[in-house]
Amino acid sequence: MVMSSTSRTHHAVVMVVFPGFLLLDLAGPMQVFAMADQEAAKLSLGPRYRLRTVSSSGGMLASSCGLMVQTASLPRPSSLQGATLIVVGGDGTEGAMRDAKLMRWLQAASAQVARCGSVCTGAFVLAQAGLLQQRRAVTHWQDAPLFRRLFPQVNLMDDAIHVRDGLFHTSAGVTAGMDMSLALVEADHDRALSLRVAKRLVIPFRRAGGQRQFSAELLAQIPDDPDEQGLSSQLMQWLRPRLKQAISVADMARAMAVSERTLHRQLMAQTGLSPSKLLNRLRIERACWLLEDGKAPIKRVVQQTGLGSEYNLRRAFRLALGVSPGDYRMRFSVGRLPSP
Repeated sequence: MVMSSTSRTHHAVVMVVFPGFLLLDLAGPMQVFAMADQEAAKLSLGPRYRLRTVSSSGGMLASSCGLMVQTASLPRPSSLQGATLIVVGGDGTEGAMRDAKLMRWLQAASAQVARCGSVCTGAFVLAQAGLLQQRRAVTHWQDAPLFRRLFPQVNLMDDAIHVRDGLFHTSAGVTAGMDMSLALVEADHDRALSLRVAKRLVIPFRRAGGQRQFSAELLAQIPDDPDEQGLSSQLMQWLRPRLKQAISVADMARAMAVSERTLHRQLMAQTGLSPSKLLNRLRIERACWLLEDGKAPIKRVVQQTGLGSEYNLRRAFRLALGVSPGDYRMRFSVGRLPSP
């Protein structure tokens, strides 16, 4: 549903919560829509959004941080024609997935609304209701491996901040729900109003980079149990102290006392990565920690990771994380930035 700049029609935004929901998953998007109305009023435009918070049980519900929120009971699906429906995430997601009443209601409501969305692990709830089959979707990067195991029929987009597939909109962790809501406001109004909201809330109108930049752990998702004596674990233990050296696949095979073919076959089976890609991932992981520490200049990062040149470092970061090493350091450094 796209609203013209002169329309006075209210648009219902229905936020679905459950016991143990994450408060910011609810408050962030609601504040974006509320702020859109405030900014529209300054332009002599009438209010557009009517916000509602609903739950399977209705009444007062506790969020995961303990703050209580008043909710209404689930409305009749037929009353939601043209509305926006958004399911939040949080620690209570697993319980929500077992709520048969909520699952049936979501299935019926999704056939009536103009668009249906989720914030963070709210995507698990939509997927459990069968609404994301054969669709592109996203959830928090930490929960992506579990989501992929539970819902292999969903095309999960690891790096996206928010994704649209038809009338379904899903967003990554927590504050990404605000990014998604800004995009919905832009679709309903125009870019100018959405930009005004972003400025008021002091958040990026378009976030640079995707989810990958938020944790080096997302790079590989490689099993690395120190007690596990598989080939991949043994190789990573051998590689990490030697990353700044020039290392070939032949070097790795000799160290593991296997042929290059066997090394490649076993690593692909255990990690999904070839030997050279595994080495590159470990080097980027090391670079991330050095940049987050904030003490080492870029030249030292290049030296300690064995990437060879600043160009190679920049290229590796662009391909793996979608941002430059400098941007990564500015966002995630915990120490004093080094002199150039």
